[in-house]
Amino acid sequence: MNDIIPAIEQWRARGEQVAIATVVKTLGSSPRGVGAKMAVSAAGGIAGSVSGGCIEGAVYDACQAAMQSGQARLLHFGVADEAAWEVGLACGGVIDVFVEPLA
Repeated sequence: MNDIIPAIEQWRARGEQVAIATVVKTLGSSPRGVGAKMAVSAAGGIAGSVSGGCIEGAVYDACQAAMQSGQARLLHFGVADEAAWEVGLACGGVIDVFVEPLA
């Protein structure tokens, strides 16, 4: 998380809302391990990574939705899940990502 803290501090100093996405579970092959984080600002800024690019778009959208709704959400991406192929998760594993608005 230390690599995303400066971006979060900058966004918060400008009064922007922020959401954090955290990899909470992986099975099989996955590009990033448990604990990997990505921060997203309401203005569209991104810091960090939860997958090396293959699911970042879907996670970005979920972060924006979390900021709008104020609700956290658990995302699940896996090979058997059609949504995983749609967002580009072809690594053969399963990734669960917890998305929450930063209070």
